[in-house]
Amino acid sequence: MTSKLSLVWLNYKQNKVIYWMALPVVLYFLVFKYLPMYGAVIVFKEYTVGKGIWGSEWVGLQHFRDFFQSYYFWRVLKNTLILSFYQLLFGFPAPILLALLLNELRHEIFKRTVQTVSYIPHFISLVVICGMVVDFSARDGLFNSIITFFGGESSALLSDPGNFRTIYTASSIWQELGFSTIIYLAALSGINPELYDASMVDGASRLRRVWHITLPGIIPMIVILLILRIGGLMEIGFEKVILLYNPNVYDTADVISTFVYRKGISESAEFSYTTAVGLFQSLVNFILLIGANRLSKAVSDNKLF
Repeated sequence: MTSKLSLVWLNYKQNKVIYWMALPVVLYFLVFKYLPMYGAVIVFKEYTVGKGIWGSEWVGLQHFRDFFQSYYFWRVLKNTLILSFYQLLFGFPAPILLALLLNELRHEIFKRTVQTVSYIPHFISLVVICGMVVDFSARDGLFNSIITFFGGESSALLSDPGNFRTIYTASSIWQELGFSTIIYLAALSGINPELYDASMVDGASRLRRVWHITLPGIIPMIVILLILRIGGLMEIGFEKVILLYNPNVYDTADVISTFVYRKGISESAEFSYTTAVGLFQSLVNFILLIGANRLSKAVSDNKLF
């Protein structure tokens, strides 16, 4: 034990700066991620503020049963999965395609201009983004002006349950498309240029070079990000949904996170019930993450852990 401690101390003295740089991150996770786990015990209690966590009545799995048997269970589960699936189906490949296209550009000024313009929406506040989407979707907004120009009829687009998922997914892609390409462009920069030179000597077309050199070069990165995306399939941030939705579109827009927000804070203080719902969401995400990683490990050599 003494020898191990001495090795740790020696390592600390050699890398003191790195340890101090890591300290704020460690403290962040301890304070905001691990310590709050203590409060998760209220999912098994009928928590009241006056009695405290340990003084509240023990109810076991009652809150889980109430959620699974409620009318809202299938609605919020279906909406969460559909919105996540749309983002996975359309949002995940979009930055890959943009990175491939940018990688093929030879005009540096045009390439950098496209990159800069596509990055900008990521740095705009989400509140501003949603405000723009709401204004564009109004009866006299930009989207309806385009619709009426081509002979359609104007309508309150965000008040139609059938439009919410499309608007949510499209705006998310527009906001994050450019910034998400950075990691793929970084992966592309690691491909050996000699491979492209050799393929050009052999007479390979540009499409062939992309298919046989570029894509295989970034497949490991794509797989890792796909596993992480699948691991968060049940995780739809409530901020954007709340800023865009209204009671008219609850049937297609209400997701688990917004349901937890309404039941736990906005409409009523059902802390134990909503904590149980959130724990169920995290458990499903954990199972999906482990399953996706094992599936990737079984069918290929790429895995997250």
